[in-house]
Amino acid sequence: MEWAIIGIVIAVVVVFIALTIKIVPQQRVGVVERLGKFHRLLTPGLNILIPIIDQVRTYHDLRIQQANVPPQTVITKDNVQVQIDTIIFYQVVGPEEATYGISDYVYGVRNISTATMRQIIGKLELDETLSGREKISSDIRLALDEATEKWGVRIERVEVIDIKPPLDIQEAMDKQMKAERSKRAIVLEAEAAKQDMILRAEGDKQSKILKAEGDKEARIRQAEGFRQAQELEALGQAKAIQAVAEAEKTRIALIASAGLDERVLAYQSFEALGEIAKGPANKVFLPTSAVETLGSLGAIAEVFKASKDSK
Repeated sequence: MEWAIIGIVIAVVVVFIALTIKIVPQQRVGVVERLGKFHRLLTPGLNILIPIIDQVRTYHDLRIQQANVPPQTVITKDNVQVQIDTIIFYQVVGPEEATYGISDYVYGVRNISTATMRQIIGKLELDETLSGREKISSDIRLALDEATEKWGVRIERVEVIDIKPPLDIQEAMDKQMKAERSKRAIVLEAEAAKQDMILRAEGDKQSKILKAEGDKEARIRQAEGFRQAQELEALGQAKAIQAVAEAEKTRIALIASAGLDERVLAYQSFEALGEIAKGPANKVFLPTSAVETLGSLGAIAEVFKASKDSK
């Protein structure tokens, strides 16, 4: 009997301690009610309660958590049924509101996500739905933020995991995709051939232009060289003529200084007659003046002889 009493006392003590001392781990918080009314929150660490009077209503995990929304079949604007899987990341930021604002905030988040998703997809066509995952996620998050603000829950992120159209639609999309790729390949090949022809024509054009410019430059240089050669030749001839004239002038001046003007002319005429006589004609007709001049040849010979002797 005594052992039974002792056991009961120990059990009462254990229960009393369990009801009095509460150890809360990090990133968790407890909601304490006193006589059925919210009293305070249990923070991480050691907490003391009044047994029977104080009761822990619930604990909340303050870490970011995820809630999978079951696959939903929704209808697009162009009457195509698609199945969408989403996942929601949320965090409890108001333990008191999360406890008393809604009975099950996870269930509420899922329902709001499903309803919002149906509204959004109903306004989009299939192609917009398949390519608009980011927009769908953003719209669902905005709708959840408005509803969960008073629940003490903050939506961190909404992700559309998968969008599955019906099988026949998938097959049609695969065929369309293959056709688009084939079309793109043909267009790219044609574009490449076009570019190749353009580049070749451009290269041929540039080659002809360069060749014509080269020929033009060569002809210009050739003409310039010919012109300079003619100028140099003319200059040389002019200088030669000038030199001959100067020499002739000097010769005449020397002859004139020797006082042999008329006789020199007669002598030159005689030299000219001598050259004429060397030609093919066997007869030479002399004018009267020449005959008279010939008569003075003896005097001329004497003059040259005197000049030779003086040297």
